Amino acid sequence: MSSNRKVMILPGDGIGKEVMAANLQLIDWLAKHKSLNFDISEDEVGGAAYDKYGTPLADETLADAMASDAVLFGAVGGPQYDDLAFELKPERGLLALRKEMELFANLRPAMVFPELVEASTLKPEVVSGLDIMILRELTGGSYFAEPRGIEELADGTKKGFDTNLYTTGEIERIGRVGMDLARKRNGHLMSVEKSNVMHSGVLWREVMTALHAAEGEGITLGHMYADNCAMQLVRNPKQFDVIVTDNLFGDLLSDCAAMLTGSLGMLPSASLGATDPATGMRKAMYEPVHGSAPDIAGQNLANPLAQFLSFSMMLRYSFDQGAEADLVEKAVGMALGSGKRTGDIMAPGCEQVGTDGMTKAVLDALDSLTR
Repeated sequence: MSSNRKVMILPGDGIGKEVMAANLQLIDWLAKHKSLNFDISEDEVGGAAYDKYGTPLADETLADAMASDAVLFGAVGGPQYDDLAFELKPERGLLALRKEMELFANLRPAMVFPELVEASTLKPEVVSGLDIMILRELTGGSYFAEPRGIEELADGTKKGFDTNLYTTGEIERIGRVGMDLARKRNGHLMSVEKSNVMHSGVLWREVMTALHAAEGEGITLGHMYADNCAMQLVRNPKQFDVIVTDNLFGDLLSDCAAMLTGSLGMLPSASLGATDPATGMRKAMYEPVHGSAPDIAGQNLANPLAQFLSFSMMLRYSFDQGAEADLVEKAVGMALGSGKRTGDIMAPGCEQVGTDGMTKAVLDALDSLTR
């Protein structure tokens, strides 16, 4: 593979820097052993960008991200930034990237590695073999829609408000991605909203029903309220294949699903834009779900596996490198099978290691798989 695929590295804050450094070791291994090379650039985002540029996302950084074939992202945030103005908080850098790159489709797989069945707080028979996909609409809804804000009332008290707004086109766009994913998996799509109490949910259900009737041949479509879906995820998660939902509910449900796998440290994600008709490529950003975890940052305690699995999603979805993505995922499974565990997924009889030890276990597994 030629080296003209441009990947932008944005480590961010907290453990984002540590897991990204580990990911770069994985990239170096693939370059050395598989001749898989990328043109890599690196910059700051979130709190680190505020410290350097006075803003959580500099215009130049955004321009470089827009010019890249894919962005590999770490995490943002930290208590030292809690008192910043809302528009300067580290998370605004991440949201701006998603919005400006038009990354409307957030794919969050929840898959339980056989070696981690016991790490889940649910019974093994409930989570064993679990492999579901949560598809979250990422650029609309209550995180972006206007009006929103905090206003002072005449009596001196305040009101805070957000708007959960969706258009027909936004719902159709994410619905089509959901049907495409379902076709490549087990053919079942569950649409999740709150049409019993929210007008945006009523429209969501209407549009999804019409879209399925027009374009959903071979796909079975179900509908479920978001609160029931949360309950069903911990009751019987294997009933699901692909779940498609809005921005707010997708944020909540994907974190719930993460704990089915044993740890947020095991959950990757991909955020995709529309396909460019000229190039066939999508704008894309890949990031672990776990956040910056400032309480353990800089202590060699972070689990790098969600970052590795996000990287494997990049190989698969942006660069059509399915064999290499499979190799990375197999190496993660083999590393877990060796009994190595970071603290978040530690189990009796296993050896606790840090970020460096877990990374070495994956690299050793890659060596074994390619001998």
